[in-house]
Amino acid sequence: MSGTDLTRRTADELASALRSGEVSSVEVTQAHLDRIGAVDDAVHAFLHVSAEEALRTAREVDARRAAGEAVHELAGVPIAVKDVVVTKGLPTTAGSRILEGWVPPYDATLVERLHAAGMPILGKTNMDEFAMGSSTEHSGYGPTRNPWDLDRIPGGSGGGSAAAVAAYEAPLAIGTDTGGSIRQPGAVTGTVGVKPTYGGVSRYGLIALASSLDQAGPVTRTVLDSALLHEVIGGHDPRDATSLSDPATGLVAAAREGMTGDLSGVRVGVVDELDGEGYQPGVRARFEESLELLRGAGAEVVRVSCPHVVYALAAYYLILPSEASSNLAKFDGMRFGLRVEPDEGPVTAERVMAATRGAGFGAEVKRRIILGTYALSAGYYDAYYGSAQKVRTLIQRDFTAAFDQVDVLVSPTAPTTAFRLGEKLDDPLAMYLNDVATIPANLAGIPGISVPNGLSDDGLPVGFQVLAPARADARLYRVGAALEALLEGTWGSPLLARAPELVTEGSDR
Repeated sequence: MSGTDLTRRTADELASALRSGEVSSVEVTQAHLDRIGAVDDAVHAFLHVSAEEALRTAREVDARRAAGEAVHELAGVPIAVKDVVVTKGLPTTAGSRILEGWVPPYDATLVERLHAAGMPILGKTNMDEFAMGSSTEHSGYGPTRNPWDLDRIPGGSGGGSAAAVAAYEAPLAIGTDTGGSIRQPGAVTGTVGVKPTYGGVSRYGLIALASSLDQAGPVTRTVLDSALLHEVIGGHDPRDATSLSDPATGLVAAAREGMTGDLSGVRVGVVDELDGEGYQPGVRARFEESLELLRGAGAEVVRVSCPHVVYALAAYYLILPSEASSNLAKFDGMRFGLRVEPDEGPVTAERVMAATRGAGFGAEVKRRIILGTYALSAGYYDAYYGSAQKVRTLIQRDFTAAFDQVDVLVSPTAPTTAFRLGEKLDDPLAMYLNDVATIPANLAGIPGISVPNGLSDDGLPVGFQVLAPARADARLYRVGAALEALLEGTWGSPLLARAPELVTEGSDR
């Protein structure tokens, strides 16, 4: 079996081939490592490739299978991990020069669970510095490029994870979503991205951006693959005080139920405030077509209003910078990471901190730290941060009221397809608007999924977002898998099967 064939298979298909003995984990892992070697110079999805460790894990899984031991369903299926997730013995930089060369002494909980499942970790993926961005252009190590068009962005902050999956460098990846950083990259790269309910996946070992918003989740090619991965990494963790007690079960069953294409009795709400102006015509057209497919599958589609959602973007860009200002205070040049001493004058703690942060942080990180520090300062706290938290409460109440009427809420995931590299880099406000439809879910703590639902008029992927009540993640998988099945006749499954060739020297695609 060729390496190309192996890299084109979904995680579920690879798992089946591994169980049957058709292929070994070493073969699967090596095929993906070869693919990374062939195309990643062009895509730049990875910051660090851990070939030796990945192959060691693969050999261990193969030996256990050969000995007749019981192993996890996904054992031997390789995965990529966003570089904001700490990994023992592997560099973790959060896309920032201030952590260049840092090797953590411990694993994040979700990484422990990947190891326990026997999943080889291919490496760490590129990202906007400390997850601040919507394009992966704010990485301290250079931008990632969209495999659909190498002159375009792959979304952010988790563009590296999305691009790795879209470029067939990994069948699965881990992302984190603070305001859409899994779902928005999914929309613009034609991949599936899931933000679980806040607390549904442990945050222990995630380098924090905004602690009340951050959530790790799956990046995959199909909805079923996301459900399989979600059940591996989800569930309670006593080391995370915000971790929910709910087990991560029933998600795969919900996805398989949805794959029948039957949504009889499901009430789908279209949010008026997420269906206004500003959407690219092709994005809107695919959204309307998807709604018709849901109706044809038996779903009841109704309009609902969440009136305070229009203030979500403003509230988010006060809450997030405020929490980031606090969380990033630890990077001071004293304890770990980069240390820069002043060129002249006394070497004091204050001057070392200023020199280190000035050299180690990029422009977007500095911008948000300044904004957050100001919003938290004496005399302004109530006017800005306090008021934003009140708006957040109103948005949560809006969603609660909406879910009294419907089972799920839907919208386009992102207002446009992937824009060109550099197009919005000097316009922070234009960049922030890319997350207008995804941010409300983070403020409310509810789960969301982005499912590829076709190509826009420019030939680039668009995404369909489904939101569910907190702790009702299974609904995402049922509706998402149903839509995926209904779209298969038009767009194929996965959508990436229609992607143009990634033309690079030595590429096998």
